[in-house]
Amino acid sequence: MSVRFLPILSNVHIPLIPPHRDFDLMRSMLFLLFILLLLSVLPSPAHSQEPTAEFSVMTWNLEWFYDNETADNPSRLGREKSAPSRAQWDWRRDRVAEAIATVRPTVVALQEIESQNVMFFLTRALDRNHGLKYDDYVIKGEDFYTEQDVALLATSTTGVRSISRGIVTPSMKSRGFASVSKHAFAVVEVPVNGETELLVIANCHLRATPEQANLRSRQARTLSLWLERMVAGVKATRDRPDQPVHVLVTGDFNTEELAGQISPSSDLGVLMSRGTDDPSDDLVDLHVSIPPAERTTHLLPGRQFDRILVSKDLVLDSPDIVDLSLRDVVVRSDLNFAGGQDSQEDHWDNYWSIPDSQRDISDHNPVLARFQVR
Repeated sequence: MSVRFLPILSNVHIPLIPPHRDFDLMRSMLFLLFILLLLSVLPSPAHSQEPTAEFSVMTWNLEWFYDNETADNPSRLGREKSAPSRAQWDWRRDRVAEAIATVRPTVVALQEIESQNVMFFLTRALDRNHGLKYDDYVIKGEDFYTEQDVALLATSTTGVRSISRGIVTPSMKSRGFASVSKHAFAVVEVPVNGETELLVIANCHLRATPEQANLRSRQARTLSLWLERMVAGVKATRDRPDQPVHVLVTGDFNTEELAGQISPSSDLGVLMSRGTDDPSDDLVDLHVSIPPAERTTHLLPGRQFDRILVSKDLVLDSPDIVDLSLRDVVVRSDLNFAGGQDSQEDHWDNYWSIPDSQRDISDHNPVLARFQVR
């Protein structure tokens, strides 16, 4: 019997390192050493070595995905946004499970979920109603006002090496880095041509409203710093320096930037540049691969809040090498709508008065990206 160890790196402290402060340098070096030791001793799950013909990631903001039990909601807003009854919670849970089962993504990045409890109920519904086994990964965040969190689901045959989240220290805040209260990182194994490629995934939910664009840019700087340290630690565990470590950043960015029209200084521009002037490590916005008329991801017309960004090696296919490359990306509004899209007034003001057969799941549409080995 094989034993699978899954470290949950909760509340990871990743400080910014001023070159003149030996203490911060030593602390960061110790953190990097911890990551190296963790990833080097972690045994790869035997099932993760199975050949992969396709690897897919779906992101979806489920909009207040809260059950009907309010005893575990300390905030008034959390209680107000909970499902009004067990029957209505069951309806919503099962509709989300049905949508996921329709496309069967390898990894699902979810936003606006209440807690690990609702993820447990969702994975049980996936198993019970559709025969699909997913593992759920949640590390409690720091949004105490809404109680919203992010979560990752992965098929039980997917090798998830680690789950972690970062903390912005007061020292970092003093240098312009902003807290990202809702985010999670995962290191995932992808078997390709007899070898294991590694994918670093960031699932995040950034601050909403157009007026908060500057704050989102500072949140993007924070995520870029954490990604830099995370990728460096993962690369150091590889047997050969040429083995790829892919990057995928996804979630509800709440950006006002449209695909193909992104300002370099904007929130999305900062995130795509990964906070550096080196274009070689830039991320690619997969939304540019979607026809313009099909890019909307929200009830507000034309908004493209929900995106999937990837490292260039996941988009550019090397003809002489068997590798992982993009197959397609699409906004799956059909998974969300129960017919025609809800009106803004009905959805936001009278949600539970809409008949079950006509009610949308969320005010966000899921985005699905599929990658293939070729």
